Amino acid sequence: MQVNSRWIDGLCFEGRTADGHTVVMEGAAAEGDRRGPSPMEMLLLGVAGCAGIDVVMIAQKQRQQVSDCRATVTAKRADTVPRVFTEIHIHFQVCGRDLNPAAVEKAVGLSAEKYCSASLMLGKAAKITHSFEILED
Repeated sequence: MQVNSRWIDGLCFEGRTADGHTVVMEGAAAEGDRRGPSPMEMLLLGVAGCAGIDVVMIAQKQRQQVSDCRATVTAKRADTVPRVFTEIHIHFQVCGRDLNPAAVEKAVGLSAEKYCSASLMLGKAAKITHSFEILED
């Protein structure tokens, strides 16, 4: 896996994947309207996407009829440099018809403990917690 970034101006960079997908990132200290998420926000977006993919895939393998899955990631950072994440909480809203709470709980647990590379990696530096709720279609 390889990505690169290119400086646009100020604190703004364009990130590009090997497949050509692009994203604009801008430092949190940028003045004026920011044109994209900060690199630290990008890390949290990666966690939300990685964990969400896991939960949906695992739930589907359990024959759960998931119609939507949203992950909200809330984080706290250290007060001093380096301002690493110290706490991360991932809350899932899993929507579907007749979802089994035990199956959803298992999907969240497997993502947290075994499959989500992004959260497992960040878990070496930060305390990561998870919660979920089921919303009926």
